[in-house]
Amino acid sequence: MKYRPLGTTDMSISSVSFGTWALGGDWGDVTEENAKSALNHAIDRGVNFFDTADVYGGGRSEKIIGQVLKERSERVYVATKFGRRDDFTNPENYTYEKVRQYAEESLRNLQMDAIDLYQIHCPTTEILTQSDVFTVLEDLKKEGLIRYYGVSVETDDQGKFVLENTNASSLQVIVNLLRQKPVKEMIALAKDKHVGVLARVPLASGLLTGKYSKNSTFPENDHRHYNRDGAAFNVGETFGGLPFDKAIELVDQVQWIGKEHGGLATASLKWLLQQEGITAVIPGFKSIKQVDNNLESLEALPFSPQELERLSDFYWKEVHSHIRGAY
Repeated sequence: MKYRPLGTTDMSISSVSFGTWALGGDWGDVTEENAKSALNHAIDRGVNFFDTADVYGGGRSEKIIGQVLKERSERVYVATKFGRRDDFTNPENYTYEKVRQYAEESLRNLQMDAIDLYQIHCPTTEILTQSDVFTVLEDLKKEGLIRYYGVSVETDDQGKFVLENTNASSLQVIVNLLRQKPVKEMIALAKDKHVGVLARVPLASGLLTGKYSKNSTFPENDHRHYNRDGAAFNVGETFGGLPFDKAIELVDQVQWIGKEHGGLATASLKWLLQQEGITAVIPGFKSIKQVDNNLESLEALPFSPQELERLSDFYWKEVHSHIRGAY
């Protein structure tokens, strides 16, 4: 395993870490036994950082993580998120009392004394600019309920605001081969500011595994079914904001990277690991096999400068204009 410092925090985290949205059941059913087995296997392989949220399965993801870590002796860092419950678009709701309540609930679920990284979960721009949330987070940090805080952002402008106006330790960003825009400015600025970057949706909701076709379907309780056009939340969280059929066509155009770099999914994660400013990728998983598949990117052959330029040109010429939603 390879580890990288998360900004200026005291955490050195596995460059391939994992998001646990799927363990909440929002990507189709997953049993508690399988979820725990996969988590334990990831830790056995050297993974020391997991990202979750209080809304993943209504707290199920947090609880499973807490139960697993209680039985482990290794130091494993947990990042969780808040801000997608109640009237989460109203800046007046981000009070000390409310945010502290969320933090205490997550601490109980996780069976922890302090949250390693507490992130605002895809806030609106108004929440970032008009609420007292950052003052509240500083207070919780002083009290020891949280160790550090960050923001899971939806747009470049939000990321730049956080970087230029707050003491956030990290940004969580949707970025992948089919969504490269953040690399150019936001992630470059984060690097200059010494702020950690967590790359979420790194496989574009599974598109970059190469296993789907235009005829593929998903269970009704899978966000790739009910949010593919943004009906439930920001469309960018599902397939990176691309229309599904168009995305399948675009994936076909990058299949070549898998031939030299260990397969399409492995190569897609390797590309992210080569982008300056990205601390870790946080793909999802539901099984031991998916854990192992994602970790293969650590040993994959790096891309040459010429290949990186080719992939950048592909994105700006073929992909960018098709992306929908906040960006």
